[in-house]
Amino acid sequence: MSRYDYIIVGAGSAGCVLAERLSRSGRRSVLILEAGGPDRLPWISLPMGYGKTFHHPGVNWRYSSQPQEALNGRSDYWPRGRVVGGSGSINAMLYARGLPGDFDDWQAAGATGWGWDAVREAYDRIETHVAPDGSTRGDGPIHVQDVSDQVHPVNRHFFEAASELGLPASADHNGGTPEGAATYRINTRRGRRHSSAAAMLRPALRRANVTLLTGALVRRIRFQGRRAVAVAYDRNGTPSEAVAGREIILAAGSVTSPRILQWSGIGPAGHLRDHGIDCIADNPNVGGHLQDHLGISYLYRATQPTLNDVLSPLTGKIRAGLRYLLTRKGPLALSVNQCGGYFRTDPALGRPDQQLYFNPVTYTTTPKGTRTVINPDPFPGFIIGFSPARPTSRGRIDISSADAGDAPLIRPDSLATDEDRAQVVAGGRLCRALMRSDAMTPLVKGPIGPDLRDMDDAAILADFRERCGTVFHPVGTCRMGADATGSVVDPRLRVHGFAGLRVVDASVFPNLTSANTNAPTMMVAWRAADMILEDA
Repeated sequence: MSRYDYIIVGAGSAGCVLAERLSRSGRRSVLILEAGGPDRLPWISLPMGYGKTFHHPGVNWRYSSQPQEALNGRSDYWPRGRVVGGSGSINAMLYARGLPGDFDDWQAAGATGWGWDAVREAYDRIETHVAPDGSTRGDGPIHVQDVSDQVHPVNRHFFEAASELGLPASADHNGGTPEGAATYRINTRRGRRHSSAAAMLRPALRRANVTLLTGALVRRIRFQGRRAVAVAYDRNGTPSEAVAGREIILAAGSVTSPRILQWSGIGPAGHLRDHGIDCIADNPNVGGHLQDHLGISYLYRATQPTLNDVLSPLTGKIRAGLRYLLTRKGPLALSVNQCGGYFRTDPALGRPDQQLYFNPVTYTTTPKGTRTVINPDPFPGFIIGFSPARPTSRGRIDISSADAGDAPLIRPDSLATDEDRAQVVAGGRLCRALMRSDAMTPLVKGPIGPDLRDMDDAAILADFRERCGTVFHPVGTCRMGADATGSVVDPRLRVHGFAGLRVVDASVFPNLTSANTNAPTMMVAWRAADMILEDA
């Protein structure tokens, strides 16, 4: 049995930030337990390698939701990182702080001290913004790259269409005017993925007071009275236990952090009893309040060259590979999500209600043994899509058994509210208007699948039910708030009713932010580290 000051469960986007900051002084010992393996797979560091890790069983848990009535009985694919860096090692690297109002929502929901002014200061400390010419702003560990000089020229049709419709433009989604069309900023540095594992965990691992154990599957937390004192885990088939002198911090993500609490006896009492687990704290909020973005893509053949022309033929792949090796630039150094933005579907709305994407590529997915291969189509094509920004439906994630090796029960309960269904129609109308614009029409050779241009409101909703999917932003399953009647952790991220135990990851979000969740997850971890060090 080993002893450490701090035990962090999960080396994902949040856990890597915590490991660096809690160990920086050298005075406190830190253990990080990660169920996955090292982030050495070459596709992880290669930005466009996202397509290779999306179904890769070696780095991806490849979960599935329960069938959903609102999605015509379909189960949804839920990729989650099973590797150092967590989902930050397999995501599309889009860096989005979220809208200021998102965090004022947090404050209003009982997360005192998490309003926009407070979180903006943390973002400023985390980030280094890198312009196309290499100049920088800020000196934080996470690089946020402006790649507007490298995106495909066919993207101009999206910007021209947005302008034609009178939609705003944004110089930077993370700047003072985030609303509008813009090129997305991404987490890369010198053409390589710059996850929190690369930016923060690797430097921390050079310290003698930091230990990382990969392949460590956490079974439960052990308590003395109401204090968390140890973590039981299996590594290479061998049961082990580590003792925490100060705190145990769950940073295993929105899918696994609530399940670890449930395996440890904290959660909905009836569900725990059904699986033979003694309940030490009946809190139905553990696993509840699940929120996630749903999105849909509309694919079209193009009249002009797109990334398909570069990445589909073997000669194009070779040229792109050589360019990347020599310059660390080109399509392999980018995300598949190149431009888009936050938009209002009604000028009377107080803030944007949709996030849009425009990608200069289409692709086909093909099962191949235990993997799914994603290949660009052998003809020019592009994707336009949308995701309602702040859904009001709430679901759950729970344990499916007392065995930590078993898959979770993921029940999103998508499109459960009239408001969410109305937002789907509103987003479809906006994309339809863009597709019908004079700027976009010359680009379209024909649809690949359903054609949004011909859909009425009923068809938009019906098609969304049939084809939509998660955008991989689950939050809220250990939400923070004032007390245990409606939350799991307090505003300092301490589990209600227990000492020495916190949750620090996207599961604590009281409300879903309006866009991608990796940046706010790192921000939460940065602020949590301040709180942990203050409390020490």
